[in-house]
Amino acid sequence: MNTQAKLIVGAGALIALSATAASAQNRAPAQENAMEKCYGVARAGQNDCAAGPGTSCAGTSTRDYQGNAWKLVAKGTCATIRTPRGNGSLSPIANR
Repeated sequence: MNTQAKLIVGAGALIALSATAASAQNRAPAQENAMEKCYGVARAGQNDCAAGPGTSCAGTSTRDYQGNAWKLVAKGTCATIRTPRGNGSLSPIANR
């Protein structure tokens, strides 16, 4: 392969990589939106935020699978997450 052909192939590869990187950056907001709060699936101290009365934010849940503590999970998977106390929920779980 001559030098000019190598330069053309290299430039094409660089353009393809740039397009791939730009595409990945454009997907980031959509991926963030592809998450949902799932209550009752976090282990003690591993909730993502707002674990109800007596707690303030991330890491403040006091019990495993606390019903008012949530964890961010992939959208559409919450209700399929099984714990020893039942499945996850999209809303707080009373008496857990």
